[in-house]
Amino acid sequence: MSIDFIDIDENLRRITINGRLDIQGTEAIAIKFTSLASTAKRSVVVDLHAVEFLASMGIRELIANAKALQKRGGRMTLFVGDNAHVKKTLETTNINALIPMFNNLAEAENNSKID
Repeated sequence: MSIDFIDIDENLRRITINGRLDIQGTEAIAIKFTSLASTAKRSVVVDLHAVEFLASMGIRELIANAKALQKRGGRMTLFVGDNAHVKKTLETTNINALIPMFNNLAEAENNSKID
């Protein structure tokens, strides 16, 4: 399990997660993920294209951080690329209704920006 980030500009951060977001994987990155996503008034794109497995614990972590970010005036989007497994999991659980999901990274970044 790994997590990394890059600040695209002063208002946009991309957080990349690799590995399995099961119980152990989610616990391994939870504190760092929350820290990276909690920057005030920042848009965040979470890159899930290299996530091998997404369990309910990982989904809960995404939702909690998206809601916290929104309360601070920020916005989160998800980039899944061609990761059919993660995309199907997010669509099946209807999380994409709460956190916008994109196959294209540029679209994810553009749609996360705050007006």
